[in-house]
Amino acid sequence: MSDSYLKEFDSQIRETRDQEILLDSTVFYPGGGGQPQDRGKLNAGAATLSVVEVRKEGDEIFHKVKEPLENLPAQVHGVLDWDMRYAHMRHHTALHILSGVVYHQFGSLVTGGQIYTDRARLDFDLEDLNPERLAKIENEANKVVQEARPVNVRFFSRDEAVNIDALLRTKINLIPPNVKQIRVVDIEGFDAQADGGTHVRNTKEVGRIRITKTQNKGKMNRRIEIALDMLPGLTT
Repeated sequence: MSDSYLKEFDSQIRETRDQEILLDSTVFYPGGGGQPQDRGKLNAGAATLSVVEVRKEGDEIFHKVKEPLENLPAQVHGVLDWDMRYAHMRHHTALHILSGVVYHQFGSLVTGGQIYTDRARLDFDLEDLNPERLAKIENEANKVVQEARPVNVRFFSRDEAVNIDALLRTKINLIPPNVKQIRVVDIEGFDAQADGGTHVRNTKEVGRIRITKTQNKGKMNRRIEIALDMLPGLTT
């Protein structure tokens, strides 16, 4: 929630059930908000357990593995599939850039979205996506990338968050009432959204954004699909 770049960690096993392991801490993301679950492995003594599913149950994160849960030590060492995680981070930040551009240019809100390792998409309450508008959206999005804006994670109380004008379009009121602390991903000087996913630290890491496909999903619903090109000189 505070550092998306943690790739490995040590943790204690709290519970096992069927093929699932509950740890006392984890860096595995359980999926949500259109971002897929992480994958990776847990090194447990001499055994290597492949994490094939991660899910949230209440406040707990369960790790489903495909190997037998036999004779496990008390402590494990977790390792993310970093290439997958970093792809999700780049695409997630790219979607925040895209949604910010479309909102600032046309006042349109997001109605849905999905992230993959090689592409991502957003749906907007938008009627017209002509070639001129698409070119403007892509150009403006890549300006934000080139400006190398910091991407910051901040936490606010629910009462504070509902009074931040920039967050009004992220519909804070739809977040369950039991959530008292709101996590905000802020692309400095450009866009802020309540969000629970993982992101890069700087827009430059997103790479070049290419609009690869559009779809008409209804009278006031247009889908934009993007792909990313890594910029030269950047390392993960």
